[in-house]
Amino acid sequence: MADTYNVLFLCTGNSARSIMAESILNRIGRPTFKAFSAGSHPKGEINPGALTLLQKLNYPIGELRSKNWDEFSAASGVQGAPDLDFVFTLCDSAAGEMCPAWPGQPMTAHWGFEDPAAATGSEAQIAQKFAEIYGQIERRLTIFVNLPISSLDKLSLQKRLDEIGRDLSQAG
Repeated sequence: MADTYNVLFLCTGNSARSIMAESILNRIGRPTFKAFSAGSHPKGEINPGALTLLQKLNYPIGELRSKNWDEFSAASGVQGAPDLDFVFTLCDSAAGEMCPAWPGQPMTAHWGFEDPAAATGSEAQIAQKFAEIYGQIERRLTIFVNLPISSLDKLSLQKRLDEIGRDLSQAG
């Protein structure tokens, strides 16, 4: 596989989970991984709860935006669209949709997370839900970046990616 791996995170709205995953991987996976995020039906803006949490954790947020997955599809013809090595769906809705063809023939897996944008309650309770989901995403991505990708055959790597999505205790 490549020296640098391009990873795309997908959610329907591309406003919270996929944005957090993009930010986390770009921090903990650098320089081996380059992360992107997109949605099948992007909201067009980042959820304020995700944005607030990322700001508190000192993530650069200036380049983050909610975008359509067409920007990354093989058929889009978008100049500069990266060949992808991995595509992860983070919500059940996006996992159930017919995805476009991706350039680079990436490996795919579903890593479902509860939607923190759907949280209700006080401002503190909603912030706690965002922090909880952030922690879950960060744990899975820490396992992912520590996989011996170059020494695993495709079948073994796919098995590990699927395990990460199913149960963190099996993936470690």
